[in-house]
Amino acid sequence: MREAEVHFTKIKKNYLKFLSKQKILSESFYDKLGQLRNFYLPICDFVYKNQIKNKKPTVIGLSGGQGAGKTTISGILKIILKIKFNLSVVVFSIDDFYKTFIERKRMSKNIHKLFLIRGVPGTHDVKLLKNFFTDIHKKKFKTLYIPKFDKSKDDRFKKKKWTKLHKRPDIIIFEGWCLGAKPQSAKKLRNPINTLEKKHDKRLIWRKKVNNELKNMYKMIFKSINKLIFLQVPSFKHVYKWRLLQEKKLNLASRGRKIMTNLQIKNFIMHYERTTLQMIKDLSSTSDVLVKIDKKHRLSSIKFK
Repeated sequence: MREAEVHFTKIKKNYLKFLSKQKILSESFYDKLGQLRNFYLPICDFVYKNQIKNKKPTVIGLSGGQGAGKTTISGILKIILKIKFNLSVVVFSIDDFYKTFIERKRMSKNIHKLFLIRGVPGTHDVKLLKNFFTDIHKKKFKTLYIPKFDKSKDDRFKKKKWTKLHKRPDIIIFEGWCLGAKPQSAKKLRNPINTLEKKHDKRLIWRKKVNNELKNMYKMIFKSINKLIFLQVPSFKHVYKWRLLQEKKLNLASRGRKIMTNLQIKNFIMHYERTTLQMIKDLSSTSDVLVKIDKKHRLSSIKFK
């Protein structure tokens, strides 16, 4: 058997095993193989070609609305890059770099009450994130720590539970809902787009702060990304639908700890709506890889820049 066939057989086996563990059982066997051949393998070929051109490590940004499938897709890409190209891959989320509950509570008192809720630009520890990207590119590599965030407790895990990196990876898959987001004009900020903004941000303090974060600190972080993959959701209503499914999975894994209700999720995602809608407009033309997701949550088309 040729080497390429051996690789594909091994990739297929591990890919299907991974999907089974993720409880992704709705698609048929042939649909899953189609997604593998038409999307995941071409994306990995693209990543590999760019990795050999750049100095190691290569940072691949994976961006898209809540529930788009970033975590699952990151896991699949990691499997393929390891088996097909023998690359070491580390995956982490911008969510892991959320500020602690105490820090966000302080922001809610000093700036605006809406900053108690995690998610929007301004609620991440960008200094910690900046230090990580600086350290991982240093000539002499030292053990690095990637924080972990416990969403069921709405707070960061203690450092003993953080991910340790003993060796510099070839590829970093950095996933996050707002990666690559651009700030809006002052004119666009004026009109509230949902009841959350209308009721709780009448003076535009929260919106302006989020926007300024995108203009400054987050723009600097996004420059660390070598190539950006954008998962374009069909509409914002699907973000809500898929976020509900995410919460059900979190509920199963958390063993009865604090989980949001459907109404809480609806209110929660309003924090993300403005930036998500702007990203759909902007990143559909500026991302390096555009992957469209259909209403059935399947990858439906792909475009390379």
